[in-house]
Amino acid sequence: MNIDINSDLGESFGAWRMGDDAAMLDVVSSANVACGFHAGDPAGILGTLRAAAERDVTVGAHVSYPDLAGFGRRNMDMGSSDLRAAVIYQIGALQGLAAAAGTRVRYVKPHGALYNFIAHDERQAQDVIAAIRAIDPTLVLVVLAGSPLTGWARAAGLRTVAEAFADRGYRPDGSLVPRNQPGAVLHDPAAVADRMAQLVREGTVVANDGSTVRVAADSICVHGDSPGAVAMARALRERLVAECVAIRSFVETQPGVAA
Repeated sequence: MNIDINSDLGESFGAWRMGDDAAMLDVVSSANVACGFHAGDPAGILGTLRAAAERDVTVGAHVSYPDLAGFGRRNMDMGSSDLRAAVIYQIGALQGLAAAAGTRVRYVKPHGALYNFIAHDERQAQDVIAAIRAIDPTLVLVVLAGSPLTGWARAAGLRTVAEAFADRGYRPDGSLVPRNQPGAVLHDPAAVADRMAQLVREGTVVANDGSTVRVAADSICVHGDSPGAVAMARALRERLVAECVAIRSFVETQPGVAA
């Protein structure tokens, strides 16, 4: 059995530090690197990319609405031309920095509000899909497991990877508990490891009402900005390895995904 573990990195901004990228890169197999629209500055992003290259961690573009003040977690009703250009701009910027760091961008994972909105909103989803196809149609799109975005992206010819969240609560319909509600973010490393071990073994997670939700995923995210993120990621990796699950990036395990 194989599973990818990813984390959102490169999110520090100037003197403001977010997370521990070096420690997380020793644990994860894929790094969703900020592109400057919700977080990250050029020097910090380049440093994260270099550290990822040194560890042979797969790199993806963590594109966002242009929302530094809100950390990309506020919905925006962007016009199609603006959204497409914004996504192309971010991917292109990260591609340039990645080349300088000795690595390359293999996939795209939208961040925050953009991620959640395009999971179900076809108009903005098609804008993001079109942007990826315009700059590099070989890039893989990371999507919320079970969301309509999967079908829209595949119909447009993009490869997709379904993602589950180790440190986020689920609702009975398989969507994430909104961050402004109780139980949205989980913090106990042992509990996080237990629920993701269940996901890998059985393809299910326990929702916030106690019901069981089916979630089929090829990648598991641990948010780099969560308190105790490194401890959760380490506990998760150790638990999965103990259960004979190999931690490998999806570019190594999915047919048709260029390594």
